[in-house]
Amino acid sequence: MHSMSPKMTTTTRMVLLSFLQDPDAELYGRQIIAMTGLAPGTVYPILSRLCGAGWLVDRPEHASASSTGGARRRYYQLTSDGWDTARREQAAADLRARMTATKETTTWAADLR
Repeated sequence: MHSMSPKMTTTTRMVLLSFLQDPDAELYGRQIIAMTGLAPGTVYPILSRLCGAGWLVDRPEHASASSTGGARRRYYQLTSDGWDTARREQAAADLRARMTATKETTTWAADLR
Protein backbone atom coordinates (compact mmCIF):
# COMPACT_ATOMS: atom_id res chain seq x y z
CA MET A 1 0.00 0.00 0.00
CA HIS A 2 1.27 3.45 -0.90
CA SER A 3 1.39 6.45 1.37
CA MET A 4 -0.63 9.61 0.84
CA SER A 5 0.02 11.65 -2.26
CA PRO A 6 2.86 14.12 -1.77
CA LYS A 7 2.05 17.81 -1.60
CA MET A 8 2.34 19.21 -5.13
CA THR A 9 4.82 22.01 -4.57
CA THR A 10 6.60 23.79 -7.40
CA THR A 11 9.75 21.72 -6.79
CA THR A 12 7.81 18.44 -6.65
CA ARG A 13 6.11 19.37 -9.92
CA MET A 14 9.49 20.19 -11.51
CA VAL A 15 10.90 16.77 -10.56
CA LEU A 16 7.78 14.93 -11.71
CA LEU A 17 7.61 16.80 -15.00
CA SER A 18 11.26 15.99 -15.77
CA PHE A 19 10.05 12.47 -16.58
CA LEU A 20 7.56 13.59 -19.24
CA GLN A 21 10.14 14.03 -22.01
CA ASP A 22 10.41 10.25 -22.24
CA PRO A 23 7.95 8.47 -19.92
CA ASP A 24 9.66 5.09 -20.39
CA ALA A 25 13.11 6.41 -19.54
CA GLU A 26 14.94 5.63 -16.34
CA LEU A 27 16.58 8.73 -14.91
CA TYR A 28 19.13 8.93 -12.13
CA GLY A 29 19.36 11.67 -9.55
CA ARG A 30 22.11 13.75 -11.14
CA GLN A 31 20.20 13.81 -14.45
CA ILE A 32 17.12 15.14 -12.68
CA ILE A 33 19.24 17.70 -10.82
CA ALA A 34 20.68 18.90 -14.15
CA MET A 35 17.24 19.00 -15.80
CA THR A 36 15.55 20.93 -13.00
CA GLY A 37 18.41 23.05 -11.66
CA LEU A 38 17.39 22.04 -8.14
CA ALA A 39 19.85 21.14 -5.39
CA PRO A 40 20.49 17.48 -4.47
CA GLY A 41 19.10 18.15 -0.99
CA THR A 42 15.82 19.10 -2.64
CA VAL A 43 15.66 16.46 -5.37
CA TYR A 44 16.46 13.28 -3.44
CA PRO A 45 13.78 13.72 -0.73
CA ILE A 46 11.22 14.46 -3.45
CA LEU A 47 12.23 11.30 -5.33
CA SER A 48 11.81 9.34 -2.11
CA ARG A 49 8.32 10.79 -1.54
CA LEU A 50 7.30 10.10 -5.15
CA CYS A 51 8.45 6.49 -4.78
CA GLY A 52 6.53 6.23 -1.51
CA ALA A 53 3.40 7.50 -3.24
CA GLY A 54 3.77 4.89 -5.98
CA TRP A 55 4.36 7.48 -8.70
CA LEU A 56 7.96 6.31 -9.30
CA VAL A 57 9.78 3.03 -8.96
CA ASP A 58 13.50 2.87 -8.33
CA ARG A 59 16.28 0.36 -8.76
CA PRO A 60 20.03 0.38 -8.17
CA GLU A 61 22.47 0.38 -11.05
CA HIS A 62 23.79 -3.06 -11.93
CA ALA A 63 27.18 -3.66 -10.33
CA SER A 64 28.83 -4.30 -13.72
CA ALA A 65 27.57 -0.94 -15.06
CA SER A 66 29.34 1.13 -12.42
CA SER A 67 32.66 1.85 -14.10
CA THR A 68 33.89 4.50 -11.67
CA GLY A 69 34.08 2.20 -8.68
CA GLY A 70 32.07 4.74 -6.70
CA ALA A 71 28.55 4.51 -5.42
CA ARG A 72 26.08 2.91 -7.78
CA ARG A 73 23.43 5.11 -9.31
CA ARG A 74 19.78 4.70 -8.40
CA TYR A 75 17.45 4.84 -11.41
CA TYR A 76 13.89 6.16 -11.21
CA GLN A 77 11.01 5.53 -13.60
CA LEU A 78 7.39 6.69 -13.77
CA THR A 79 4.67 4.23 -12.89
CA SER A 80 1.29 4.41 -14.65
CA ASP A 81 -0.03 6.41 -11.65
CA GLY A 82 2.99 8.70 -11.91
CA TRP A 83 2.44 9.16 -15.64
CA ASP A 84 -1.22 10.07 -15.10
CA THR A 85 -0.30 12.51 -12.32
CA ALA A 86 2.52 14.11 -14.32
CA ARG A 87 0.24 14.63 -17.32
CA ARG A 88 -2.49 16.18 -15.12
CA GLU A 89 0.08 18.46 -13.47
CA GLN A 90 1.46 19.52 -16.86
CA ALA A 91 -2.05 20.29 -18.12
CA ALA A 92 -2.82 22.26 -14.95
CA ALA A 93 0.44 24.21 -15.24
CA ASP A 94 -0.31 25.00 -18.90
CA LEU A 95 -3.80 26.19 -17.96
CA ARG A 96 -2.44 28.39 -15.15
CA ALA A 97 0.09 29.91 -17.55
CA ARG A 98 -2.61 30.67 -20.13
CA MET A 99 -4.89 32.15 -17.48
CA THR A 100 -2.07 34.33 -16.14
CA ALA A 101 -1.20 35.51 -19.64
CA THR A 102 -4.86 36.29 -20.36
CA LYS A 103 -5.22 38.16 -17.06
CA GLU A 104 -2.07 40.18 -17.74
CA THR A 105 -3.26 41.02 -21.26
CA THR A 106 -6.69 42.04 -19.95
CA THR A 107 -5.11 44.19 -17.21
CA TRP A 108 -2.75 45.80 -19.72
CA ALA A 109 -5.63 46.55 -22.12
CA ALA A 110 -7.71 48.05 -19.28
CA ASP A 111 -4.80 50.28 -18.33
CA LEU A 112 -4.79 51.70 -21.87
CA ARG A 113 -8.36 52.96 -21.56
